[in-house]
Amino acid sequence: MTVIAAWMVLVPIAAGMAATTAFLIRWAAEARTPLKASTVVFLLMMMVAMVGGAALYFLSPGTTSLVAGLWLASAVMSVSVVLVFFGFLREVKAKLNDGEDRPPPVLAHPRTFVGTVIALVVTNELLMGWTFQMAAGLPVGAGWSAAGALAWLVSAVDSPWFLFTMSGEMLLTSYLLRERLPRAALVILVVQSVIMFLSPPALPFATWVTGSSYLASAAMIALFVYLMEYLYRHHQLAGGFSRYLVRLLAIYSLMMAGLFLWIFYGNGTAFAISILLEMVVFFDAVVRPEALAGDLAAPWQLQARWAFTVLSGIFVAEIFMGAVLDVQIDPSDFVGALRVLPLSGDLPTVLLNAVSNGFWFLATVASSTWFLVMMGVEMGALVAFKFRETRHLENRIRLGLMLGCYAAFAVFYPSIYFRLVSPQAPDPSTVPVLGWSMGIGSYPLAVGVFTAVLLTYVITGSLVVLFGRRVVCSTFCTAPLMYQGTAIDSMKTFNRSSPVARKYLSSRFSKTYSLTMGLVMGSLVLASLLSYLDSTGTLNVSVQGTDPTVFFFALYFSVLWYLMFVTIPYTGTYNCVTMGWCYTGTITQAFQKIGFFKLKVRSKQVCKDCTTLDCAKGCPVGLVDMPGHFRTRGEFRSTKCCGVGDCVEACPYDNLYIYDVRHWLRGRLGLKARPTPTVLPMISAAPRPRVSAEASPTRSSTTPPN
Repeated sequence: MTVIAAWMVLVPIAAGMAATTAFLIRWAAEARTPLKASTVVFLLMMMVAMVGGAALYFLSPGTTSLVAGLWLASAVMSVSVVLVFFGFLREVKAKLNDGEDRPPPVLAHPRTFVGTVIALVVTNELLMGWTFQMAAGLPVGAGWSAAGALAWLVSAVDSPWFLFTMSGEMLLTSYLLRERLPRAALVILVVQSVIMFLSPPALPFATWVTGSSYLASAAMIALFVYLMEYLYRHHQLAGGFSRYLVRLLAIYSLMMAGLFLWIFYGNGTAFAISILLEMVVFFDAVVRPEALAGDLAAPWQLQARWAFTVLSGIFVAEIFMGAVLDVQIDPSDFVGALRVLPLSGDLPTVLLNAVSNGFWFLATVASSTWFLVMMGVEMGALVAFKFRETRHLENRIRLGLMLGCYAAFAVFYPSIYFRLVSPQAPDPSTVPVLGWSMGIGSYPLAVGVFTAVLLTYVITGSLVVLFGRRVVCSTFCTAPLMYQGTAIDSMKTFNRSSPVARKYLSSRFSKTYSLTMGLVMGSLVLASLLSYLDSTGTLNVSVQGTDPTVFFFALYFSVLWYLMFVTIPYTGTYNCVTMGWCYTGTITQAFQKIGFFKLKVRSKQVCKDCTTLDCAKGCPVGLVDMPGHFRTRGEFRSTKCCGVGDCVEACPYDNLYIYDVRHWLRGRLGLKARPTPTVLPMISAAPRPRVSAEASPTRSSTTPPN
């Protein structure tokens, strides 16, 4: 039989088995009595028996193996019949004891039943993948050693007969149970089946591997966006659903790591293990669909550990997803930039080299073009969702500028434009002239770029003086895109609930803040000095085998920043600002201190009578002392303030606005202030819903409350 003929025969059989398994899973989800449960187990065991018998035959075709396969199938079927018989006896006995009018007995051990169903389905799929591989003439693992067993497992799982069949089963099962599954769970289960289908190891064709990698990455990004937006809309989740999400994200982290190892090293073991674990999680969810819609757990914004696990799972998956895209799109540059030390020698050396390899892998991927593009799409979508809810035009303009700045300064100029203009130049992240963000490093190129760096500082500093720190920390920097999307922005509640984040509340500079800021700025100055002395030949100092300024740039922006991002549930949002470890923000603080920027209110009396304190609750950097300043002085000024504008959006009376050079010029020129967007309500009345500026009447900005 030719390969094409074998596929023509095997494909309909695989499709039929997938459909049969899907219907059996639905019956398993509906089984509530011993007889129904044992019937499902009986049918699944029959499928395992048939596929197992076929596997024995194809392993060594001949009369002996054919007989052995028939005996195995008969033995397994006999055992399964006994299980059905005992289930029938238990049900009859219960009816005789309790009377015909009572409902039939329920399962005594539902968890055992669920585990049995999952084990049988996984076993059946493994045997089918292995058997069909052999029937189609494809290579499989051999031998009875541990290495042979592992090779058998990988060949069975990483085959089209397993992956495509499993994807079909998952999709059909989700459809059959659509009425019993919550909508969010159904969406995620369907996307799971799509990602399973788009597994690159399924087919040994370069076009498939590349195309499926791109499409699977796009599907996973869409899934993460949907999940984050769902969390923003639903602060309470069913306990079973929340556990399912954590398990799924952990598996996707392993899956993307396994996919990278398969593409980069040719080892598919980790990917195969992740697929098996995903099967277990999927079928555990669909066999007990009521658990996904059970009792609501405590709000996830009060569960720091759960939120940290979710962020970590997403981030790890994204890092390896970015590495996969780097290898697929630009393998030579990725391999050239990656620093790898040998894992040999004594134990301390191996551990140190492993940590170094992990550090540079994270730094290399996190600074790569395609990782930044992926993060821009994902986090930019959440910002777009926030844009729809933003009422003030000024904040809408800033969000639009923020998206444009990320696209320009994080992706286009340092990667695409730089490569087009200077294709032979080294990667900017490896050059020890740290640009506008640090700017005082040295290198042979430093003379040529010093004027540009100095001019950048002059322009940036001038803009900060005129418009405040928001020019950098809420617009130009990559951080605001990450922090200001809907789901991440809603995590600012951890600023007040986390024991660590609470230490950085208010506008005051704590001792910890001052210490962190001093260490960061000190390391910047020291690294720049060492880099300069290296360039003159006075010294020869390196950190982790590279220039000190390159190391610290990678440490702060490509490693520490992301580690702090995933610890938001413990350290709060915008922790680069609140904790003082971002030297760029520290430099902008000095300019803001002498600038025009501040927060002002139209009526101090409104703030005195306000009991909501929504402005402080809405602040992403935890400036909880601003209401007191509004009540006494009518304005608030802090170098920690990033000018995000969430406090303006949160004020239920539209009494708050951002003051900068524009308002100062109006005052100097004797121009009237612009009208406020809504009429201030009576203090005794409840806050009115805000309306757009176009729909509001024109009035004086100094209109006092009635």
